[in-house]
Amino acid sequence: MSGNVMDDVRGCLIDGRWQQGTSGTDVVLTSAADGTEMTRFSGAGRADAERAVAAARAAWPAWASLSVGERGAILLRTADLLEKRAAEIAQCCALEIGSPLMVAAGIHAHLPAAAIRDVVAQAEQFRLEEEVGNSLVIHEPAGVAVAITAWNYPLYQFATKVAPALAAGCTVVAKPSELAPLSTIIFFEALVEAGLPTGVANLVIGTGPDVGEPLVTHPDVDVVSFTGSTKVGQRIGELAAPGVKRVALELGGKSANVILDDADLAVAVPESVRGWLVNNSQTCAALTRLVVPRTKLAEIEEALVDVLAASQLGHPLAEGTTVGPVISAAQRDRVVGYIESGLAEGARLLAGGPERPAELPDRGNYVSPTVFTDVTPDMRIAQEEIFGPVLCVIPVDSEDEAVAVANGTPYGLSGAVWAGTEERAMSVARRLRTGQVAINGGGFNLQAPFGGYKLSGVGREGGRFGLAEYFETKAIQR
Repeated sequence: MSGNVMDDVRGCLIDGRWQQGTSGTDVVLTSAADGTEMTRFSGAGRADAERAVAAARAAWPAWASLSVGERGAILLRTADLLEKRAAEIAQCCALEIGSPLMVAAGIHAHLPAAAIRDVVAQAEQFRLEEEVGNSLVIHEPAGVAVAITAWNYPLYQFATKVAPALAAGCTVVAKPSELAPLSTIIFFEALVEAGLPTGVANLVIGTGPDVGEPLVTHPDVDVVSFTGSTKVGQRIGELAAPGVKRVALELGGKSANVILDDADLAVAVPESVRGWLVNNSQTCAALTRLVVPRTKLAEIEEALVDVLAASQLGHPLAEGTTVGPVISAAQRDRVVGYIESGLAEGARLLAGGPERPAELPDRGNYVSPTVFTDVTPDMRIAQEEIFGPVLCVIPVDSEDEAVAVANGTPYGLSGAVWAGTEERAMSVARRLRTGQVAINGGGFNLQAPFGGYKLSGVGREGGRFGLAEYFETKAIQR
């Protein structure tokens, strides 16, 4: 496969050979921007999943026996090759997902290469053996790892699963979402070109029932890493339990962004909108609940309207677009349904709404960025993950109430706190039951652990924490 990845797409790379899937069902990829068909190919099925696991199992002993440096060199070449194809990756993600090209070029195209390089650095520093009392503690590759990802950050999610698995000495079978697999195909083409041995990493593109479930239940699979909805994550946990497999789940979120009464609103509000709308709010860690002092509600509402007025909803490839369409018509219907639910529950509409934007064509999955205010914590729009551009502004009367509201959902993936001092922001951040918190605009850190509390999942990705998921630990007493 070469040139435009949308041409001659094949849904499987098994034991070093690109091939069509055998499920008998086509995977059809459509543009989020206008609904046109971009490409189609035969999806993978159970037989393909079984052959992929067999290839990974056969390749594992030789791959695990290589040095950390030898495995890392292949991954570093892969990162270089991905950067050379950054423009192609960005276009694929913009059209598949609806991500504005400026976001696709930054996050989708360039962040994965940076993540891979960090994985290699972490692997070089990881202590594979250590003395603990009279024991020699050894960290060994776990075996065959299955990586199953969602559609919203397809390439980056594989960089944070496949790269650490390979660096640790595991072999891999990867199943991307069938809704957005093109950047994953580019990733696997880069792995092959970088010199990855045959069978070490295998790709099967198909549905969850056709491919995902056979992979999770396969007796030769040792580790399962999944990113996606909480409902599917729960199903994967059930399927993996009889085999007592190691399972890492990065699931949904309903993250709270807490603005305290002494925060600098001139900074906090624009940054809060950015944290909400990134990737068209198709982000598990999106800050979709804005918890604010009731005394500052009117001022914050005015600032939100001003910031949104400067945003531009449009075709993801168009210059100046800051918010694009959501991935599919079904997803648009889901988001619009939540907007209608918010109206029915009595939330006050501050911006946007369920109507299709008049300035955009009838085709395409466009939803106006929508802000509800006077939202109460028990409303559906404040409790359930929407995965689209809907923001809930929840007024509170005290810091303690803000913390209670922030913690008052089944999720705990991300969060943010804005305060007049770092000390106050840190104090509130420590009280939030969530996997990561940004205070006063703290930036993303590739080396930090990423994962959730409660229904947001188990396990961590990123840095040495993500690498550790792919090792078994042995103690030898002397």
